[in-house]
Amino acid sequence: MKKTVLALAIAATTACAGVAQAEVKVGFLGGFTGGIESLTPPIFDGAKLAVQEVNDQGGLLDGEEMVMPSGDTTCSDASAASNAADRLVNSEKVTAIVGALCTGATIAAANNAAIPGNVVMVSPASTAPAVTDLDDNDLVFRTVPSDAFQGEQLAKLLLSKGIEDVAVTYVNNDYGQGLDEAFTKTFEAEGGSISANLAHEDNRADYRSEVGKLSSGGSQTLVVLAYADTSGQTILRQAYESGAFTQYAGGDGMVGNSLVDAVGADVLEGMIATRPGSPDAPGGDVFNELAKKADIDPSAVFAAQSYDAAFLLALAIEKNGSADREGLSKALRDVATAPGETILPGEWEKAKKLIKEGKEINYEGASGNQEFDDNGDVPGIVVEMAVEDGKFVTKGAIGE
Repeated sequence: MKKTVLALAIAATTACAGVAQAEVKVGFLGGFTGGIESLTPPIFDGAKLAVQEVNDQGGLLDGEEMVMPSGDTTCSDASAASNAADRLVNSEKVTAIVGALCTGATIAAANNAAIPGNVVMVSPASTAPAVTDLDDNDLVFRTVPSDAFQGEQLAKLLLSKGIEDVAVTYVNNDYGQGLDEAFTKTFEAEGGSISANLAHEDNRADYRSEVGKLSSGGSQTLVVLAYADTSGQTILRQAYESGAFTQYAGGDGMVGNSLVDAVGADVLEGMIATRPGSPDAPGGDVFNELAKKADIDPSAVFAAQSYDAAFLLALAIEKNGSADREGLSKALRDVATAPGETILPGEWEKAKKLIKEGKEINYEGASGNQEFDDNGDVPGIVVEMAVEDGKFVTKGAIGE
């Protein structure tokens, strides 16, 4: 009996070890609570869709399942971001990470966990220029263009609509500062006037003092560079209550229908915004169909970029030939860069076969060309958004 029990215990232990070895972990860091909590679920869904495509078409390497443990950064709490990243890197033992989303969270996670652990991070949403300057040992990449580009395009968009005088407020962090700097520089260089430019702290209940200062210059348009679920929402509500502004504008952090629902469709009707988008290319069309079949809104902010981040990391792991962290950043550049046979979203089986045959591939993604530069940045498209009939709608690409 004892021998039988021992044999069963050994068999069970061996089976569990086999299960553990049959998984390759790629983590996801997102702002599931905090300033972008309403934007995070579809971004996570985009990444999970890529995981599903990989697993449905043969899995990673020798048939291993790709799994995606997640962590909450809260978007604004550097300690929470560092702790979540530390768990993924050192407890979950992930090979790589999709994320984080907010720039401060990405920087904290990278500096405190990912870079020391030699873990590649690919953010689908951290747009601040500060990411470009990270001393990251070629470990931090992003599938979304820098706000240096988005801020410029938002400024030009407003001027093209005859809006030449604005007040601006931005959340006082890397994201808000970077977007404000790019917007302000371009807006003034192109002949626009900024009557007030004011930083604000996130997660406060009352911004009436700031609204008073912003309105003192007489501008009718208020540009809010913040987050839809925290300061941005409160500022817009209190700005409307003040009666000082007739037009509102914002960046990608404000593009969420939760903002319209919270502040009021009648209040925000005609609001202008920008966000990174996808070009009119085969990869985008394929992703749209895949997302719709999975009941995911393909136009959700950063969903396509998140799909690309996860799919690219899977391709890099396959190219690297193992779930090891070493060598992954080079493999990531290899699969994202021409020359090579084009791989579109959903074409995992084709890519796996080509890699096994030793052939070069070039992923052309859901959100466009993913040719990383020396800093891990990509070229991009900025899309004009507007609130119409109670929701944000896409008006078209700008600055192509």
